[in-house]
Amino acid sequence: MLPVSARLTSPQDFARTTKSGLRVTTEHFVGYLYVNPASTDQPRAGLIIGKGVGNSVRRHRVSRQIRHAISLTLSEFPEGSLIVIRGLKQDGTTDVAREVRDISTRLINKAAKRMADSQ
Repeated sequence: MLPVSARLTSPQDFARTTKSGLRVTTEHFVGYLYVNPASTDQPRAGLIIGKGVGNSVRRHRVSRQIRHAISLTLSEFPEGSLIVIRGLKQDGTTDVAREVRDISTRLINKAAKRMADSQ
């Protein structure tokens, strides 16, 4: 799972990431990435899982699946990255790991392109 040092907990960081960061969507999730180029901190991730995902048991199951999937790709994000994954309405057949990997890859590629364009 995600170590405590890799978790996004500050409401200000969540707001900064969701309002100013890059965004990609899949059928059941939205991923946000904010990269602070001045920071050398390790990437941190946070989750927003609303009631549209399902009941409490379903939300916690999806949260665990997302945390596990994002922990595998967290080291690929640039230093100073803040990542937020928002869960949308889902059915019971969602492949969470596949969608989170897809979001991670697309966010990393989008950030790399944006950094290359700015230089």
